[in-house]
Amino acid sequence: MAANNVRPIRTKVDYEKALAEVERLWGAKAGTVRGDRLDVLGTLIDSYETEHYPMDPPDPIEAISSEWEQMGITRKDLEPLIGTRTRVAEVLNGKRRLSIAMVRRLHAKLGIPAETPIRPTRAERAA
Repeated sequence: MAANNVRPIRTKVDYEKALAEVERLWGAKAGTVRGDRLDVLGTLIDSYETEHYPMDPPDPIEAISSEWEQMGITRKDLEPLIGTRTRVAEVLNGKRRLSIAMVRRLHAKLGIPAETPIRPTRAERAA
């Protein structure tokens, strides 16, 4: 891409050129010509990747398990929110779905977004 010629990324070749330029511009200070160009290229690359390399949303149980781990929450901590130790194990192992009541408690007590655990699991999407 020429120094001042910014244009949409339409092809894989355009994409690869934009990535190479971002690599050259990496670390440019914000508010400079190079920094502004880096920002614009980043936006164009993000748009291209979203269209051409879409990512499946994470499995809901994997997503909330990750959040629990980051919060330092143990399986034992989940029992008041999900149920017995067996029930917690069934949910975390994908053998049982979270009920609406469980989702509400997780949301109220832990701030887990309600839409995260109600998405279909990977196994359900594959079926």
